[in-house]
Amino acid sequence: MPEAGAQEQPGGGGGNSPAPVTCRQLFLGFSSVGISGFGGVLPFARRMLVEERRWLTAEEFNSLLGLCQFLPGPNVANLSIAVGSRYQGIRGAIAAVSGLFGGPLLIVLLLGLLYDRYGQLPQVQGLLRGVTAVGCGLLFGTALRMGLALQVKRLFLPFTLAVFVAVALLRWPMPIVMVALLALAAGVAYAHLKRKGAP
Repeated sequence: MPEAGAQEQPGGGGGNSPAPVTCRQLFLGFSSVGISGFGGVLPFARRMLVEERRWLTAEEFNSLLGLCQFLPGPNVANLSIAVGSRYQGIRGAIAAVSGLFGGPLLIVLLLGLLYDRYGQLPQVQGLLRGVTAVGCGLLFGTALRMGLALQVKRLFLPFTLAVFVAVALLRWPMPIVMVALLALAAGVAYAHLKRKGAP
């Protein structure tokens, strides 16, 4: 019955009482994410967490991913630890991150052996270029869906353009850009909540 309960409710609504999710469900859920993508699994993580399992709402996913991107380490790994901790504490974090990396580790070891032997073949090189193009498309699609989920688009979408201009065009150091825009975004969010009368 935990499975049904976990899918009927979004991940906690406002964070008050998240639906029960077991360590086994966390392991299997993130295992499906880990073995789904090559070159990045963020689109699969969002689909699993928000659309399929409903462990997080779209807004919760955006907020949590923003925090995980600011922390050291791989974004989706940080996300798996955060989600696992939310539902089952340290045991859940271990289960989620083990599921995320267990399958891909075995697959990468096998592919490494195959690439060492067949990697110079033109067919293999073409296949890898195709996988890269698909990964880029999935990433852009996920970014679009995350943008559409923002509640106040006119306030926060300009930060996307600001990051692109600062990092891609002006070549400013990413850590400085992240800290500066994080402070600015926090100020904008605080002012918006204050206007709405939030405590």
